[in-house]
Amino acid sequence: MSSNRVATMSVDGKNVEFPVLVGTHGQDVIDIRTLGGKTGLFTYDSGFLSTASCQSKITFIDGDKGELLYRGYPIEQLAENCSFLEVAYLLKNGELPDLGQKTKFEDTIRNHTMVHDQMNRFFTGFRRDAHPMAVMVGTVGALAAFYHDAMDFADVEHRNISFNRLVAKLPTIVAMAYKYNIGQPFMFPRNDLDYTANFMHMMFGTPCDKYEPNPVLVRALDVIFTLHADHEQNASTSTVRLAGSSGANPFACISAGIACLWGPAHGGANEACLQMLEEIGDVSRVGEYIKRAKDKSDSFKLMGFGHRVYKNFDPRAKLMGKVCADVLGELGLENDRLFKLAKELEKIALEDEYFVSKKLYPNVDFYSGIVQKALGIPTSMFTCIFALARTVGWMTQWEEMITDPEYKIGRPRQLYTGAARRTVPPIATR
Repeated sequence: MSSNRVATMSVDGKNVEFPVLVGTHGQDVIDIRTLGGKTGLFTYDSGFLSTASCQSKITFIDGDKGELLYRGYPIEQLAENCSFLEVAYLLKNGELPDLGQKTKFEDTIRNHTMVHDQMNRFFTGFRRDAHPMAVMVGTVGALAAFYHDAMDFADVEHRNISFNRLVAKLPTIVAMAYKYNIGQPFMFPRNDLDYTANFMHMMFGTPCDKYEPNPVLVRALDVIFTLHADHEQNASTSTVRLAGSSGANPFACISAGIACLWGPAHGGANEACLQMLEEIGDVSRVGEYIKRAKDKSDSFKLMGFGHRVYKNFDPRAKLMGKVCADVLGELGLENDRLFKLAKELEKIALEDEYFVSKKLYPNVDFYSGIVQKALGIPTSMFTCIFALARTVGWMTQWEEMITDPEYKIGRPRQLYTGAARRTVPPIATR
């Protein structure tokens, strides 16, 4: 919202004023939309570190306080008291559901979990050893070829249908990508199970035996989904918004988000963290690797510590640590080599002046890889799980963007540093 404050910029001796916009939380922003017209200049902000690309009411992060809010609710309270689908309803609608709304929403999602039967054939077009994220990018984008009956995005009901379809079908597609990779038959969804238990059934069940999900493990994975549901204007969310700004269908937009999430600097961080723990191998070698992490001439990086946004503890990391302990306790893996190694690494890093001074605290990726491995999820599927959960946030952000009366197709400016204008010479003189 606008305020009475203005920011003054001096350009070539001329003062130009811009309004200051005030949000509910966080830093105020200078509205520079008229900058080009008033000055003939644009701003340069590589990586968008100081640029607000949109107005949003969905998620807020205070990196200095280590705070993450979904629609105003702290992530800690939501993870403790709500199911993932309740959080999905909150992100989509702005308020937590009452009992009747919760039941209706769960039934709606349950009725959309199956995918078109012809989708099964898509998977046979991929190599068996294809990375599951490559399969995800292709199959999610292809959904538009099957579900094109609700493409009027000015219609709220069409937007609701698209949201429900994607949130419901992502677990099915993720499980199918896994089953195809390991050579097992696809498992149909079960309507007698809740969202997360049903996903575990499709992942780990076989036609030979009835799979009975462990409630402790189901709850742990449900919390993981909640912790990854949304995270403000990160790279993949910005990708979804940018793709959607052209009017692209939501299946294509989510596919674009999945492709961006696949990058190791984004969704692949928990896999990299697990690989780091495997490289360290044993508690006795933690000191050696801590020393390497502090050596600027050494290429080794301590994965799972620090975050671009959080300058304090990542609130999700504390929750993930508890989930990790619960899962390993339930499975009798308290003495798991990687878990003990992670705890020792965390302890030393938090006491070491180097890491403390730089505020390199554990982030959500530090424990999530260990938890997923304990659940039986292979590392190649970690980012698929991330995409499954983040689809809720992506779709919510997509809808907010296309219903914003101020939204326009994204068109960032650039600072051109290439060759100046020149004339093509005759070929004989080149």
